[in-house]
Amino acid sequence: MSASTSGAGFGALLARTGRSTVRVESLIVLALLIAAMAILSPYFLSVSNFLNILLATSVIGVLAIGATYVICSAGLDLSLGSVLGFSGVVGALAVDQLGLPWPAAMPACLIAGGFCGLINGLLVTRARIPAFIVTLGMLGIARGAALVLTNGQPVYGLPAELLFLGQGRLLGIPMPVLVFVGVALIAHYVLAHTTFGRYTLVIGDNEGAARATGIRVERHRVKLYVLSGTMAGTAGLLFMARVNAGDPTAGLNYELTAITAAIIGGTNLFGGRGSVLGTFIGALIMGVLQNGLNLLAVQSYYQQMAIGAVLILAVWLDRINAQRLQRA
Repeated sequence: MSASTSGAGFGALLARTGRSTVRVESLIVLALLIAAMAILSPYFLSVSNFLNILLATSVIGVLAIGATYVICSAGLDLSLGSVLGFSGVVGALAVDQLGLPWPAAMPACLIAGGFCGLINGLLVTRARIPAFIVTLGMLGIARGAALVLTNGQPVYGLPAELLFLGQGRLLGIPMPVLVFVGVALIAHYVLAHTTFGRYTLVIGDNEGAARATGIRVERHRVKLYVLSGTMAGTAGLLFMARVNAGDPTAGLNYELTAITAAIIGGTNLFGGRGSVLGTFIGALIMGVLQNGLNLLAVQSYYQQMAIGAVLILAVWLDRINAQRLQRA
């Protein structure tokens, strides 16, 4: 392949994958869901309830951002929920057991999550083990490690300064919501407007072409899994500060909700297309759905069924839309 041909091919890939927009369908679904819940429950439209939705969405949303980057590259991370729990435990133990000052809990959570992501990335790229198997294994390892470190018991008694990150408010807005919005804005810019983001989308769209244009695919994939793990560590920090405990069972099944939010927001499960802003909308959809079901006193068992059904429906509709675009 000549340099000019390679450059032209790379330009075509960028043109096809470089767009990072919000699907109109996602906004319509969110609007219809809000309208339906407002009709079914008189408490839904209260200001306090909206803040509750945003607060509950913040942790899932941060996880979903990490999932978006990995899925965009045609990867998968099923360990997000367990890494969240493990990271929260590490941060709590750093303060409670090791006696470190409270700021140390923040990098401890991020490093713990990033380390799990690094292991995932190295096993996927160097050992050539499918991402499904690697991250499924990490799901069990991280959860088991959290239980071993705490003997299955939550670590309570975090400093007040740390609790402010999860329970405090700035101008009336919960701190986790501000963190979520800040992370989403940065992640959107990186994915939509930087070389790192474009490489991520190109790798997911056509890995062979990405290699031909000189992108170091394996190295980039490792970075993506580290990023995903760090996002899980951030979510673990927020969850820990919110509940005032390093809970080894935190984040159970959160990976399902996070992946669903990313796909509802327009991220292609098979790579090559994704939007952090779309994921933000998808996370809000999941938050509104769960909040509405809670207000309607629907049992949690049925809520899990609803989330699973939404995931299947979102992937199915995405495949139909992709086939329609191919025919066009």
